[in-house]
Amino acid sequence: MNTRTNKLNAEFKRLIVEILTKKVKDPRITEMFTVLDVDCDRELSSAKVYVSIYSTNTEKATQTFLAIRENESFVRREISKTMHIRKVPEFNFILDTSMAYGQKINEMLYEISKKDGDN
Repeated sequence: MNTRTNKLNAEFKRLIVEILTKKVKDPRITEMFTVLDVDCDRELSSAKVYVSIYSTNTEKATQTFLAIRENESFVRREISKTMHIRKVPEFNFILDTSMAYGQKINEMLYEISKKDGDN
């Protein structure tokens, strides 16, 4: 990936977070979230946006993610107003569950080590 694409990815990430937190007024976005990464293709036709949602309530987390996905076109329009580039990619929001998976693995390892300590 070239430096221009890396710079665009970083700027897209910053703007997406700003738009979702300050301009989107969807009442379903109730849980804390972060944009982990933006991966734009070289042609700027599409970009994968990896989102992680921090919540113990799976229903609220699901609703938050659905609201974020349903605001994809709004985010794209806002970015096209802000950034002066020829083409703004189609954003595809993807739920990243790697942090939750890592937490689950840590809990399992802790339980195993606790059992080993009992023997």
